[in-house]
Amino acid sequence: MIDGLDPTIHAPKRLAAMAVLDNSMSTSFRFLAEHLRISASDLSKHMSALEAAGYVTVRKDGRGRGATTTFSLTADGRRAYTAHRAALRALLDESPTDVSGGAGR
Repeated sequence: MIDGLDPTIHAPKRLAAMAVLDNSMSTSFRFLAEHLRISASDLSKHMSALEAAGYVTVRKDGRGRGATTTFSLTADGRRAYTAHRAALRALLDESPTDVSGGAGR
């Protein structure tokens, strides 16, 4: 039932970041933090996990106050995100075989 879901991507903030990155060549740290409405430290933690998985690359330009950090999806990241989305769709579109005992129906 949950085959194909990637636990690294599945965390809501990481999934949202991957969605933004999938629609851009690169995205700045500041834009991601503002768009996702999360703190810089929270974003840093999530992006580090995605980088460690090989799903994003990080580019740092400059030093000090004028420094800019940008993120881009890697080819592996794009494949993993596409597969995760397909797994989510399959999970959501799956019709239960027995609804007689289901709570909330």
